[in-house]
Amino acid sequence: QVQLVESGGGLVQAGDSLRLSCAASGRSFSSYAMAWFRQAPGKEREFVARITWIGGSTYYADSVKGRFTVARDNAKNTLSLQMNSLKPEDTAVYYCAAWKGDFRDYAAENMDYWGKGTLVTVSS
Repeated sequence: QVQLVESGGGLVQAGDSLRLSCAASGRSFSSYAMAWFRQAPGKEREFVARITWIGGSTYYADSVKGRFTVARDNAKNTLSLQMNSLKPEDTAVYYCAAWKGDFRDYAAENMDYWGKGTLVTVSS
């Protein structure tokens, strides 16, 4: 069992930076790959970034590549998402998720655990 709690969302202006955190409880955090998803109003939940079990590899959606950085600290059971050069289209509820399956199978329906999300609003 893994419980995930996101924090760090808020209202920022375009061009600003924001850092999201995801605190995980449970002993087996390091055995899960982790991901960030987001869902804008009226839209489907979409993949943002993912990271392997020990943090050796990271992958990003094209829309955030070069602006967002995902990282994890297995000693502290935390996942983070550093978001720079934010745009109004980044406005969404951001969720962290964990899964134990194939790292390539990162579709939302394959996630084993979800947090409740944190809202990021970027004004123009």
